[in-house]
Amino acid sequence: MDEKKIARINELAKKAKSQAGLTPEEMVERDLLRQEYIAAYRANLVAQLEHTVIVEPDGTRHKLGKKP
Repeated sequence: MDEKKIARINELAKKAKSQAGLTPEEMVERDLLRQEYIAAYRANLVAQLEHTVIVEPDGTRHKLGKKP
């Protein structure tokens, strides 16, 4: 997710907290941007966990597997 979209999320959050509030169109935009942000966050976390290895005391290494 690029910096412009993150800045827009923050801008909408500040506006929502102010007395002006958000218009219905801005609420929809905020929700879509939040969903996109969460999806990107999850994808990054999954990628990081897929590259994580566990090193046992005897020196053997194995990848972190998915739980059943």
